[in-house]
Amino acid sequence: MSHFKPLIAREWQAFWLAIGFLTRIPMLVRIDYSPRLMNQCSVYFPLVGLVLGLIYAGLYVAFVQLWPPLVCLVLVTGFHLWITGAFHEDGLADSVDALGGGYSLEAKLRIMKDSRIGTYGTVALIVALALKVALLAEAQPVWLALILAPMVARLAPLLVMGFLPYVTDPEKSKSKPVAEGFSRTRLAVAALFTALVSLALVPTAPAIWLWLILATLGVALAWGTYLHQQLGGYTGDTLGASVVFAELVLLLGLAI
Repeated sequence: MSHFKPLIAREWQAFWLAIGFLTRIPMLVRIDYSPRLMNQCSVYFPLVGLVLGLIYAGLYVAFVQLWPPLVCLVLVTGFHLWITGAFHEDGLADSVDALGGGYSLEAKLRIMKDSRIGTYGTVALIVALALKVALLAEAQPVWLALILAPMVARLAPLLVMGFLPYVTDPEKSKSKPVAEGFSRTRLAVAALFTALVSLALVPTAPAIWLWLILATLGVALAWGTYLHQQLGGYTGDTLGASVVFAELVLLLGLAI
């Protein structure tokens, strides 16, 4: 049993490191930071998404006792942007600006690192947020969509990392320790966890299971193929964009 204690302690730290990387939630344990631990934390991205989804669903259930559903969804979306620091939405805006306005690989990577937001990024953010609220309003039940979408969507960047190389300036990248040397074994563990939780949440809805699988794989394949053509690989910003795209596609199915 003593042999497992260091492993358990390391994985526990990796989980909290994933929390700290993706959200503003304070890390409640001391982290012995290392690039290896940062890399290992990526397996917990879907679990972090589940934690966030449970918070969103809880807030929605509480808010809907006081205000109309649409107002509640806007409030929950605002909370999401705050608790995550708009991390993935920032990646979406930067990615769309770069891929829409850059005419060479160097220009695209330079635009992606620019903290300013352009027309393409602004439009993408407005459309993405408006569509997300609209789709959540049509999902039945809303609380289930609020739990499933954040969890399953965070599997998409892991799929992209598992099959594409990382391309960006290594000295300026926050995501480099997460992405470099990503393990497909840990990808399989994350996928299994996501599948089991999804089955537990909707045990009698095979159509939803199928959609979750097809939507996640479809977004990862389509976005990954496009990134391979445009950049030769992925960046941290494009991983964030993959989460937003996956959430929207998942919600499109859940709203039917």
